[in-house]
Amino acid sequence: MTEATASELNERVLGRRWTVRLDAAGRGSAAVRVSCSRPSCAEQRLPSAVVGRAAAVAHLKAHLRAAPGPRAEVYCACRAESCHTHLRPDDRQMRAQPWRCGGAVVLAVVTDREGRWWQALECCSRCAAATPGAQVVTTAQTASGPAAGTPDTADRPSTAPAGAPQFSDRRPSAAGPRDVPAPRSAPTRRRHPCGKIAQRVIPHDLRPVVLRDELVELGELFRTYQQRTEPDLALLADLQERKARAFTTWADVTCDVNLRLEARRAEQAATTARLQHQQRTGCGADSDGRAVPRLLTAATQWEHARSVLAYVADHSPLPDPEARLLVVMLTLRTAHTGTGNLVGQDLTALGLTDPEDLVEQLTGCGWLSIPGTAGDLLASRPDNPTPVTVPSLVARGDGTAPFTFGKKMRPKLSGWARKVVSDKKLRKAKTTAGTRLLALTLATQTSSSGRLGPGGQGIDLKSLAARCPVGPGELQHLADQLTAADWLTDAALTDTHLTGQLTERVLPLTCPLP
Repeated sequence: MTEATASELNERVLGRRWTVRLDAAGRGSAAVRVSCSRPSCAEQRLPSAVVGRAAAVAHLKAHLRAAPGPRAEVYCACRAESCHTHLRPDDRQMRAQPWRCGGAVVLAVVTDREGRWWQALECCSRCAAATPGAQVVTTAQTASGPAAGTPDTADRPSTAPAGAPQFSDRRPSAAGPRDVPAPRSAPTRRRHPCGKIAQRVIPHDLRPVVLRDELVELGELFRTYQQRTEPDLALLADLQERKARAFTTWADVTCDVNLRLEARRAEQAATTARLQHQQRTGCGADSDGRAVPRLLTAATQWEHARSVLAYVADHSPLPDPEARLLVVMLTLRTAHTGTGNLVGQDLTALGLTDPEDLVEQLTGCGWLSIPGTAGDLLASRPDNPTPVTVPSLVARGDGTAPFTFGKKMRPKLSGWARKVVSDKKLRKAKTTAGTRLLALTLATQTSSSGRLGPGGQGIDLKSLAARCPVGPGELQHLADQLTAADWLTDAALTDTHLTGQLTERVLPLTCPLP
C-alpha cells in the first residue's frame, strides 16, 4: 500500500477541530476561566473548578448540538497532526504509513484524565478507536456520489489494490455501509487497597479477623470524615477513642511499640477534640448528660483562673482569709498591666469585716499603691474610680509578667470571680470572706459534673489549705455555710480530703478539672 500524495491535503477539506479549556484564573484564588478555541466564543470566569468544569462541558455540548455532522469527504484532523494523540514519540517512523488511518469519518470528543481540556474533532474511525478515552459522537453518512464542487478522481488510478478497504485520506468510491470500530477504552489506574489507617497498611492476614475488620472500617470512617465540609468534633472524639482501643489491641497482638504510642496519641486527640467541642458549644456534660452553659467556656480560661489562685496562694502578703480574698480580687483587676480602677463598692461587696484597715495594711507593706487614702478609695464612685497599682504585677524590663493571658481574658476572669463571691444566696446568708474564698476555690476544683476533686474523688486538705488558709476546725463550719447557701451538698470532711457535690445551681460558675 502506497502513501497518499503530498497534494491531497490541499485538495480535501481539513477536518474541524476545537478545544474548550479550563485554567486557573490566577494565583491565590480558587476562580477559574473557561476558554474556547472558536473566535466567536468569549472567555468565562467562574468561582471554582467544579462550577467551571460543569460550564466547560455544557459549552462543548452546545457546540456539538449546533454543529453539523461529520463530513464524509474531509481529511482526518488527527492524521493532519501526525496522529500524535495515539502514537508514542518513539513511533514517529510509523506515522506516515497510510494503514494507520482509515474508516468512516466520525465526530469524536477527547479529554484528558484530569478534566482540564475537551477537544472535538473530525477524524477517521481508526484514529478515534486508537485514541485513549475518545468518544464517538456521530458518524458521517456514506456519500452516494462525488460531492459537488470537488474534483472528480474516478479517472485517477487508485493507489490501493482491488478489494482493499477505503481510507478516510482517500475519497470514498462506492456507496455502502461501513463498520465503525469500537473506541478503545481509556486505561484505568490501579487503585490501592483500602486497608489503610493512619498511613499504615493493615495486613490481610492480621488476626483476629474482628480486629482487622475494625481497623479497615475505622480507616474508611476517617477518610469519610476528611471529606466533610463542616467539622463534627464529637464524632471525631468518638473515632479517636475507637482508634485508641483498636491500636492498643493491635499492639498487643504484634508487640509493636510504635502502635502503642499511636494509641496514646489517639487517646490524647480524643480528649482534645472532646474539650474543643465543649469550648465551641460553650457547654459541658454533667453526669445525666445535660448541657451545662458555663460562664467561662474554654479550658484555657479555666486554667488561667486556677493559675491566679495558685499565684495568690504563693505570693499573698497577708495570711488571713479576708486579706487573701481581697488580694485575689485585686490581682484579677490588675493582672494584665499591674494597674486598674476600683470603686468603693468593689470592696464593700466582698463581705470584709474592715475593708479600710485591710487596704491600709496592703499599702503599708508596699503590695498595693493608691493615690490617696483608703477612705478615699472606699468613697469613690463609678463616675470617678480610683486608679490602683500592684507593683509586683507590672511587667519587668524584659517584658515578662506573672501571667500570660491578655487584656481580653482579664475582664472575663475578673467578672467570673465577682459573680462567685457576690452570689445572691451568699450575700443573703451574710457569709464570711472565708466562706466566699472557699466557694471560689471549690469552683475551680471540680469535675465536669460538679464532684469535688480530680475525678470526683475529693480535694486534698493540704492543697485546699494553701488556697483557703483556715484551720481544720473552721473548714467544717465553712462547708456548712456553703451547704446552707445551696452551694454544696453531700459534704464530708475526712482526715485527708473534702468530698461533696456542687449544686446544679452553681455548675455554670465552675471551672472543671481536665
